[in-house]
Amino acid sequence: MQTFTLIFLIFLFASTLVQIWLSLRQKQAVQTHRDAVPEAFAGKITLAEHQKAADYTLAKGQFGRIQLMLGVIVLLAWTLGGGLEWLDQVWRSLGWGALLTGTAVILSMTFISSLIDLPSSLYSTFVLEERFGFNKTTFKTFVVDMLKGTVLGLAIGVPLILFVLWLMESAGSAWWIYAWVGLTVFSLLMTWAYPKFIAPLFNKFQPLEEGEVANRIHALLERTGFNSKGVFVMDGSRRSAHGNAYFTGFGKNKRIVFFDTLLKHLTPTQIEAVLAHELGHFKRKHIVKGMILSVLMTLIGFGVLAWLMQQPWFYTSLGVSQPSTYMALILFMVVSPVFTFFITPLMARFSRKHEFEADEFAAQQSSATELIAALVGLYKENASTLTPDPLHSAFYDSHPPAAIRIAHLQKQT
Repeated sequence: MQTFTLIFLIFLFASTLVQIWLSLRQKQAVQTHRDAVPEAFAGKITLAEHQKAADYTLAKGQFGRIQLMLGVIVLLAWTLGGGLEWLDQVWRSLGWGALLTGTAVILSMTFISSLIDLPSSLYSTFVLEERFGFNKTTFKTFVVDMLKGTVLGLAIGVPLILFVLWLMESAGSAWWIYAWVGLTVFSLLMTWAYPKFIAPLFNKFQPLEEGEVANRIHALLERTGFNSKGVFVMDGSRRSAHGNAYFTGFGKNKRIVFFDTLLKHLTPTQIEAVLAHELGHFKRKHIVKGMILSVLMTLIGFGVLAWLMQQPWFYTSLGVSQPSTYMALILFMVVSPVFTFFITPLMARFSRKHEFEADEFAAQQSSATELIAALVGLYKENASTLTPDPLHSAFYDSHPPAAIRIAHLQKQT
């Protein structure tokens, strides 16, 4: 066994073991507290609602553990099991050039992976989400979404793949710098284009109707100095009963989007507080910081890939006999999550810090009390567990646990 094969297997085994351990800790914590509503939420959330959230969390955890093990099997099948080697040889036999062969290998691998993931997606939507009353997606909508996503993925993905592979083949040793610049520009373009051209392919967006909610929102935007292309309501109820709100786009193409499900469950003052929280992310420059971090990580990733693609052992250690630019890219994409898994808690901590800062901004510009009420309503409607395992939460959660977040907000009142 080659050295890098052993290193890969050690990291894969360790990351899988840690994920299972954390998942079982979460299961134990949720089960232990299932029969009593936490004191901080007494009178706000019923025992039945608390138990629904616990059962939903447990069901997702069990499904997640199954998906994790299947993912490990698929990864090993693609690499050490010879799946990528077989796929590469099939397309090489046609005698095409490296650019077309590489694109064909990447697209066919993506297609096969999508087929492998399809049963999980169907189960999640039509069994798991259905069981807890969240699924609103019809089978027709599911199929249409999948077809639209495939067409859109091909329209955007094929030119991007060709561009990156062309640079890897012909731009010399500095290709990774050019690729990084190109991908950064592409990402910014997609961020700008998403609200206007891509999102409407899947959902309907209507301007927020005039009334108390609109008046409060416009007043909040005015006093915080936020300019956007408008406030829109998205028909999230077509697919799910979960509620949410988010910013999208950048520059002059910024939009504020509310799920229609969220507007149904919150009062005007609570909606104002939720928007104030979202504005806090913008005003505290969290979006810019996140983009900068992403760009830097992409640069590091391309730099590592540029070095690895020159190492014969990188291919042979992962089950591929013939080095190529496209196979270097594929191998890097499929195995890098194994090695970057352990930075997950750092990214989660970074995100939770931003959530606290956005909450503080909302308390200053709106009402901490109303934001607490809104969060309790969202925890209830989304069946979010109130009793996560602290270590599991610290490792994964982008938002602080419910009790800690609300305690922090109460200090702002």
